[in-house]
Amino acid sequence: MLELQSTSPEETERIAAALAGELRVGDVVTVAGDLGTGKTTFVRGACRALGVTGPVTSPTYTIGNRYEGDVVVSHLDLYRFGALTDADWGDLESYFEDAVVFVEWPAAGNEFLPAPRAEIRLQHGGETLRLIKLSIAEKALENRVLSRVDPRL
Repeated sequence: MLELQSTSPEETERIAAALAGELRVGDVVTVAGDLGTGKTTFVRGACRALGVTGPVTSPTYTIGNRYEGDVVVSHLDLYRFGALTDADWGDLESYFEDAVVFVEWPAAGNEFLPAPRAEIRLQHGGETLRLIKLSIAEKALENRVLSRVDPRL
């Protein structure tokens, strides 16, 4: 597990971009953390690295957004679900087709979500400090991501 610190939204976005540079269509990344820890900021940084130029906003009320970039990026937020049902999954499944997918508040979808390529956990570490934990099972991918991250982080 990589444990990094971010002192600004821009640093959080750069860390996300380091991961995004290694992702490909079909990859799922879960992004967990309390309210205000920077989940959408993380996703926005990844989206920018994947060529998305338009606004990247929290899909809390829409549940999901799809963005066009160098690849299609799906951004889901499962905050409003206690646990997904079969019907819920039926509505969300298309977001996983031909896209890189980021899922905020993934615990609600544990039974349905494909295995993530990376799991991100953000935590408050102070007023502006965020602790970012990246869990990546594939050691080679972890090393490539780490090599892309600013060593000061």
